[in-house]
Amino acid sequence: MNTLEVPGARLYYETYGSGPLMLMVPGANGEANIFKMVTDHLAAHYTVVTYDRRGFSRSQLDGAQDYDHRLETDADDVRRLIEHLSDEPVTVFGSSSGGIVALQVLVRHPSVVRTVVAHEPPAVRQLPDGQKWVSFFFGVYDLYRQSGIEPALKKFREQAFAESDRQAMAGAPKNEYTLGNAHYWFVHELRQYPAVDLDLGALKAYADRIVLMAGRESRGYPTYEVNVELGKKLGRELIELPGGHIGHLTQPAAFARDFLRALARAQKK
Repeated sequence: MNTLEVPGARLYYETYGSGPLMLMVPGANGEANIFKMVTDHLAAHYTVVTYDRRGFSRSQLDGAQDYDHRLETDADDVRRLIEHLSDEPVTVFGSSSGGIVALQVLVRHPSVVRTVVAHEPPAVRQLPDGQKWVSFFFGVYDLYRQSGIEPALKKFREQAFAESDRQAMAGAPKNEYTLGNAHYWFVHELRQYPAVDLDLGALKAYADRIVLMAGRESRGYPTYEVNVELGKKLGRELIELPGGHIGHLTQPAAFARDFLRALARAQKK
């Protein structure tokens, strides 16, 4: 359990296992803890680094923030963590909005990246009906403003995710950071990250470093279909893993097994 001082924040991170370094970027709840169960399986093969993204849980903000460029700042934080921990390019795994961050790291800081694994990034502008989903996320935010966190989260879960994910999200344990994390996500991420325009030109230039993954139970839901579209545009296959959007939480052993096999194959090519 360590912290790294970066411009505007103090990043909390944890390190497990041994071997090549893999940094895991969390999604909506912003917490290292979301990966705890799968980390237990990955740490036999990798030095696994998990962290709280700035503004979430133990990664405290320090001074004014540039919220107009928050995605770039998130990517810069990943770069600083990697440079702090490794002299070589590493594997960056990002799930959900963490997948968007991971792709942004490759665009902005390719020298620190060996492989980016983007697991169901909600970059919904890639979809043929992407504007519908952008509007949906704005509507969820409006409901949050009008009625509070729980009604908004219920709408978010029920329309955007498979049943197994809905149940796990609804029953997720809470801690002293849960409420603050939810408010921070609603205000600074829910509308902004799904609406991002990915730099497809830059991503195509590094397509051989990109591995696209999705939970097989997520088929037909937006975050799965984003990777279908990215696969077509970048010439990359989509690899299915057990579970849905949060298979690393609901089926950690099976998720880790298939993930490690797929990653090993991808990195041999």
